[in-house]
Amino acid sequence: MNDVVLTTEGLVKRFGGITATDSVTLNLEKGARHALIGPNGAGKTTLINLMTGVLEPTAGRITLEGQDITRLAPHQRVRRGMVRTFQINQLFNAMTPMETLAMVVAQHRGSGGRWWRPLGHDAAVAERCGQLLEQFHLTDVMRQRTEHLAYGKRRLLEIAIALACEPRVLLLDEPVAGVPAGEREELLQTVAALPADVSVLLIEHDMDLVFDFARRITVLVNGAVLTEGTPDEISNHPQVRAVYLGHGEVMPYG
Repeated sequence: MNDVVLTTEGLVKRFGGITATDSVTLNLEKGARHALIGPNGAGKTTLINLMTGVLEPTAGRITLEGQDITRLAPHQRVRRGMVRTFQINQLFNAMTPMETLAMVVAQHRGSGGRWWRPLGHDAAVAERCGQLLEQFHLTDVMRQRTEHLAYGKRRLLEIAIALACEPRVLLLDEPVAGVPAGEREELLQTVAALPADVSVLLIEHDMDLVFDFARRITVLVNGAVLTEGTPDEISNHPQVRAVYLGHGEVMPYG
């Protein structure tokens, strides 16, 4: 088995009398392409909020590269290499992609107070921004205000921001949510081409993306892990089909 970079052990979150996550144990291997799926209300977002420190667990623990991070604040987890994108864009509308990435790269490298200088003043920041703009197909819109970008480009920028933080673990929260059909292909190709050394956990409702991307899939139902396996094992699992459709047809969505 490959090295495990992120583990949740017996993770429980209760809100009053409601158990949102019910003793969830999950292992994310180094270089993983792992998807987390489940019907609405399955507890996927709660689990991600626990992993990233937005919520504190009722019980259980989380380890990142062997270190217990259960009580660390979200920004401390980012510093240790766990970065998340969000279901809903959280971008600076008045800034351009170039300005946004310059700010993030400079901040990550410890020179955040000087990010506003002309990019030419810091060759390393300028070079990294150029790489990210090219990798995420943003060069043609790098000087446009973010609020004017097509929605697919906004999603690409969000993933570029996450990569600018040099994550070892990347949590992709529904990256194609709301993206029009005509803009999806570029986004799907970019997700497929993420660096091999970054371990990715994808939370997604689009089953085409899940089965194209994932080498391992965990199915969450009613806050608990129903099953985990390869894409073939999951697509042929009778309980998974029953959960999604109530009968034995192939799952069209997650």
